[in-house]
Amino acid sequence: MVAHSKMREASLLKCLAVIPARSGSKRIANKNTRLFYGKPLIAYTIEAAQASNIFDRIIVSTDSERIAEVARQFGAETPYLRDASLADDYAPVSLTTVDALNKLDSKGTRYQYVAQLMANCPLRTAANIVDSYRQFLELDADAQISVTRYGWLNPWWAMERNKEFVLQPLFTEQLKRRSQDLPELFCPTGAIWWAKAETLRQKQTFHIENRVGWEMPWQEAIDIDNEEEWQMAEFMVQLRLHQS
Repeated sequence: MVAHSKMREASLLKCLAVIPARSGSKRIANKNTRLFYGKPLIAYTIEAAQASNIFDRIIVSTDSERIAEVARQFGAETPYLRDASLADDYAPVSLTTVDALNKLDSKGTRYQYVAQLMANCPLRTAANIVDSYRQFLELDADAQISVTRYGWLNPWWAMERNKEFVLQPLFTEQLKRRSQDLPELFCPTGAIWWAKAETLRQKQTFHIENRVGWEMPWQEAIDIDNEEEWQMAEFMVQLRLHQS
């Protein structure tokens, strides 16, 4: 009952979705507008945000008129083009979302919650967004990021290798223990990040001390940053279609 009550209360509040999508992808050219199973990659994120029925506005923050045009075709808003200083290889993506808040709600009175949805996570679903939002409200968290469990590769056994190919374990003590005796580790994914708008304005990042993690299946958490990950995501779509 508490969860349903909080969801009803939240319906009276204002939620903003920000989808960062810059043009300068180096590893996959024109990634955000490249066709992924018949639609531009960014369309999947826009449609998931729309289908969640959570957001008052869905904004695509981009430095590219081409990306903006595609985003508008699928129903997102593009009220401005992002400044080049926030679209290079070094600017933290969270500043893009802070920038959106400042542009769309300069007085800080319109939006209580903001979600950052990365366009390179096309397998995240509307149900994922709703479930993550429910946990975010239940925990009354200042910030929440989506995470997924590591799979068959055990991160506790990670090693560095130098130029002479000598291996150095990162976690010496854990390397001596059985995998079933080690605690579970989680990897962040850019699929769904939530924050209280005022907290994000103040801290300028989702990575605050008391952030919480919402776990999602790795099959829906894939971040596409290179061709191998693109192919993996395509395979997962094929598997999903085969199972449906």
